[in-house]
Amino acid sequence: MSTNTATPRRLRWRSLVLLALLLAPLLWPVHFLAERYYREVLIEQNRQTLDLYVANLLGTLRRYEVLPQILGDLPGVRAALHAPEDPAALDTANRLLARIKRQTGADVIYLMNNRGVTLAASNWDKPDSFVAGNFAFRPYFREALAGRLGRFFGLGTTSGKRGYYFAYPVHEDDHNIGALVVKVDLDHTETLWGNTPEQLLVTDTNGVVILTSRPDWRFHASRPLDRVEQSAIAANQPYPTQAPPLLDIDPNAWLTQSRALEETGWTVSILAPRILLDRPVRSAVAVGAAALLALLLLLGLLILRRRHYLERIALDARAKAELEQRVAERTQDLELLNSRLKQEVLEREQAQQELVRAQDELVQAGKLSALGTMSASISHELNQPLGAIRSYAENASTLLDHQRNDDARANLKLISELTERMASIIAHLRAFARRDRHAPERVALQPALDDALALLAKRRRAMDVELIRDLPDATLWVQAGETRLRQVLGNLLGNALDALVAKAPPRRIWISLEHQAEHLDLLLRDNGPGFSAESLARAREPFFTTKTSAQGLGLGLAICDSLIRALDGELLLANHPEGGALITLRLRLAAPGVNLQPSEDPSP
Repeated sequence: MSTNTATPRRLRWRSLVLLALLLAPLLWPVHFLAERYYREVLIEQNRQTLDLYVANLLGTLRRYEVLPQILGDLPGVRAALHAPEDPAALDTANRLLARIKRQTGADVIYLMNNRGVTLAASNWDKPDSFVAGNFAFRPYFREALAGRLGRFFGLGTTSGKRGYYFAYPVHEDDHNIGALVVKVDLDHTETLWGNTPEQLLVTDTNGVVILTSRPDWRFHASRPLDRVEQSAIAANQPYPTQAPPLLDIDPNAWLTQSRALEETGWTVSILAPRILLDRPVRSAVAVGAAALLALLLLLGLLILRRRHYLERIALDARAKAELEQRVAERTQDLELLNSRLKQEVLEREQAQQELVRAQDELVQAGKLSALGTMSASISHELNQPLGAIRSYAENASTLLDHQRNDDARANLKLISELTERMASIIAHLRAFARRDRHAPERVALQPALDDALALLAKRRRAMDVELIRDLPDATLWVQAGETRLRQVLGNLLGNALDALVAKAPPRRIWISLEHQAEHLDLLLRDNGPGFSAESLARAREPFFTTKTSAQGLGLGLAICDSLIRALDGELLLANHPEGGALITLRLRLAAPGVNLQPSEDPSP
């Protein structure tokens, strides 16, 4: 018996191994399709990255392209060319170019006569000053004297820094009497790349690497240089060496995408390491191999199960009656199992339908929650302006009864300004709900604080709250938003008054300032009960409040914290050692002066 079963067993396992060998070639199409898919994905990602970098690089260059032509017409520049021996004229030109350099962000701006000698430069007072230097050997000077816009990339012979040069002639009676040159620093374009596996490579018309994310590749030739190119390099001196070494890059180890820049003659390339493609391809092949192995194991299990089933039938064949009885029992069991399976399938379909309905209800609940949060935020932020409008309206009615028309008109004007502020708050909250970002502005702190106190003045006097201010007379400027800063100050002062409602007189609020190195701390303190431990831990959570539902929604500090963080500031909550709450509003300092940036308030 054992002899008869050993041979079929060996035959079955041999067939399984043969089937595995026949299915193994299926892994090759898996490898091919996976490599093609991941290659296309990687190429598309690198194409988008390349587009962004090229747009940034061209934008940086185009910003300074017209600057030499404009500066060449300035009287101070022409005066230096007409009187190169006049120290006053040269000093005026030096200071003019230095001021324009600071305003435009250029690296160096300098003026050359028609012999290539530098008469004035923005770095005239620096150790590496270009003044008196002769750069007639540079191609941009020759192109400028020929009446064209000169372009050139090279390493500065005086400063030792890389830069892109724009040069334009200074005309005088159809003659070119000099050239004005603007040098642009491109070092920051390398830092934009970041620490990624892909590498940046920018080569010039000679095929030499001028910008790269790998410092050891810089000023290496990406291809062999001919004699004409070597002669041009020796004459123009664009690199720290006249014989750039050949860049040793294995083409099989990188996937390269390039973009030619017609304006400069450069080629921008992205080199993605081959491992970024091989790793997911190997993973896909491994998954295919695992699936094939699982299929083979399943077939082996089926073969073993079939063999055991046949052996059991052979043993049961000795008794026909017993076999029929067992077959009948097995049939009954299968029918019962089939009935149970049908019931389980029906129950699973019903559960799936319930799950779909629950998902729909969850989506609808999320929408209603978002609408509720938005409505609650607008209601919370409009409470203070509405209270002030009600107060001004009552005062206007009283003033009209006493024939004080001018005062009543002033109150109506304040009401109009408050309605504009309410519209600004609504627009800002709508933008906040959409996660819009506004760049910080230069804002005067004291006027914003005075406006917030004016909104709460009537309430403060009604509560007999003493206001103690320790603020300097000089106007302090911070980086914030006009509407957002007033909104935050109004909320914080309103919370301080709320904290003093249940306290017996005297009631006090202290406002003071502390200067730090790069920021300013506005301290708001009251002599109320202060924060509890739970309040300090959860104060920034939306809808958390210790007030009743009629007194507040619990959105004030949550909104303030989000607004301040959007302005690169910080909101600190604590209890003062002498009692009461202490709130620190930390804002970044701004340069004093008139705000030249557009306001974040919406237009009417």
